[in-house]
Amino acid sequence: MTTVANIAVALVALLHLWFLVLEMFLWTKPLGLKTFRLTPEFAAASKSLAANQGLYNGFLAAGLVGGLVLGGAGNPIKIFFLGCVIIAGVFGALTVNRKILWVQGLPGAIALALVLMA
Repeated sequence: MTTVANIAVALVALLHLWFLVLEMFLWTKPLGLKTFRLTPEFAAASKSLAANQGLYNGFLAAGLVGGLVLGGAGNPIKIFFLGCVIIAGVFGALTVNRKILWVQGLPGAIALALVLMA
């Protein structure tokens, strides 16, 4: 079960690294515009805000990877950062788009449940 939990945590970390790339580097590019359903004008105006948000997603990924590197001793770190992922997913769903709950919150919740069961 520990292996399955760690794979889930790694997948959530990879997901947040992808969010970092989308928000920091692809926000104004065709893939970013399509992914977030943005107009080029809005993307240009909000580019620095998106980059900041992307950086925070990178911190979430880094925390999860740090927890994985520590093995069993890293479980409290994984639990903390997965909790942050879930809270961010819920907040995003309430303030931006419900889809965020499923794309960010649900994978975090599944990984958290697996870590707690391991």
